[in-house]
Amino acid sequence: MSLRPPSATAPLAAIDIGSNSFRLEIAQLQQGRYRRIAYLKETVRLGGGLDSNGYLTEAAAQRGLDCLRRFAQRLQGFEAPQVRAVATQTLREARNRDAFLVRAEDALGFAIEVVSGREEARLIFAGVSFLQRGDAPRLVIDIGGRSTEMIVGQGRIPCTVESFKTGSVSLSMRWFPDGVFTEQRFRDAQVAAGAELEEALEPFAPRHWREALGSSGTAGAVSQVLAAAGISDGTITPEGLRWCIAQCLAAGSADKLSLPSLREDRKAIIGGGLALLYTLATHFGIAELRPAKGALRQGVIIDLHERHAARRQAGGGDLRDHSVAALQARFGVDVEQALRVRSVAAALLRGALPEAATEDDGEALRELGWACDLHEIGLMVSHHDHHRHSAYLLAHVDAPGFSQSQQRRIGELVLGQRGGLRKIEPQLCSERFAWQVLALRLAVIKCHARGLVDPKALRLKRDGRQAQLGFRGDWANSHPRTLHLLREEAESWVRQDNPRLVLQPG
Repeated sequence: MSLRPPSATAPLAAIDIGSNSFRLEIAQLQQGRYRRIAYLKETVRLGGGLDSNGYLTEAAAQRGLDCLRRFAQRLQGFEAPQVRAVATQTLREARNRDAFLVRAEDALGFAIEVVSGREEARLIFAGVSFLQRGDAPRLVIDIGGRSTEMIVGQGRIPCTVESFKTGSVSLSMRWFPDGVFTEQRFRDAQVAAGAELEEALEPFAPRHWREALGSSGTAGAVSQVLAAAGISDGTITPEGLRWCIAQCLAAGSADKLSLPSLREDRKAIIGGGLALLYTLATHFGIAELRPAKGALRQGVIIDLHERHAARRQAGGGDLRDHSVAALQARFGVDVEQALRVRSVAAALLRGALPEAATEDDGEALRELGWACDLHEIGLMVSHHDHHRHSAYLLAHVDAPGFSQSQQRRIGELVLGQRGGLRKIEPQLCSERFAWQVLALRLAVIKCHARGLVDPKALRLKRDGRQAQLGFRGDWANSHPRTLHLLREEAESWVRQDNPRLVLQPG
């Protein structure tokens, strides 16, 4: 278990759990340069394994787990801060994703984060803009198995990011389920794709960018076909796409299709991919789409590197800290109160779990801090049950840098800041969560008067299954209302085996 961020030159690993393929990339960043060490890719077709009710089938789950076990063998010797695994659209949709993630994390040996579509888009642009530098405003498109990400940015700054629920796998399953190609099916697929993308016509119009880049699988595969066939130098054009579609129609079906350099495992989804690319080209005025050098996996590594670089600087914060500050401003948070709660909660958690400041690079303490910063954002909605409003907002708001998984954990902490514990009972099975939420609840009680507080007035210590809360007798005598609330809080934890809150005056 690492006690600090890895060194600036340590290898970092990204696992991209995509709807069509799983990818593992290991790389180093040295003096602003990206050096790939290893790259593994397997076609898993996880997105093809969603049934009509939105559940991931066992067969698809097993394909994914088998792949992750093979990735785990390559990652032996890596510590948690060196690895980041992200899952995309299929696991955003799957109704049984939580059950799959438990098995997947066990197979991989590392935590897996489900990222939102916009966060996925931000990470894609991070990879492309780092590996393919340029100052001109650019449009970056990434067609995945079940989603398409579009980004307009300049330099390394993404200006507009969006994700749409259409991809090469989902379109192929809907319009080419038996692998048969017809003109009507291509037209229907293009209409369906256009309907999904129609809202993007204004924010991604040609006047906002000067060059267009296609990232990842579909664009890369079509680019290679066009280059191998001598149709272009690899640049994707409307004419080149019409040629590819004509070849599909001439073949009549995917199993009879013979396009130069097209891999067998991509034939089943090429129909949907071509329909989507042609829709993008015609609807958004893309005369030339050049293949991009970067993709999601490189963006994940670059983002992880920058997080660690920020942590190595005294008082440094990464993008998530900036997102939290922006949310505080957006929802009119009482920042002074948030700081009071944060200081008390952090002192309590450090006293009870000294390892919280270092374990997994201190994420337990950081997540608690963010929960304190944002525990009152729901007041913007209503004072009544504001903790429930806060939790809902945190689970659904766009917060660059955060995964959906991490936002949900923070939201669950915020939900548990007050009231009965039954609403978070399943989460209390996690020992780490139980101590985090206890520290937050005690801090909220301690700071309830919204005035100056002494963060050291309460001392939380772990003794086996007990959470011992110590305080001086004179402090208790001068704060009778707070003491009353603490006694009520101890009653709330009577039914909890681990921890059980015990007040220890003296």
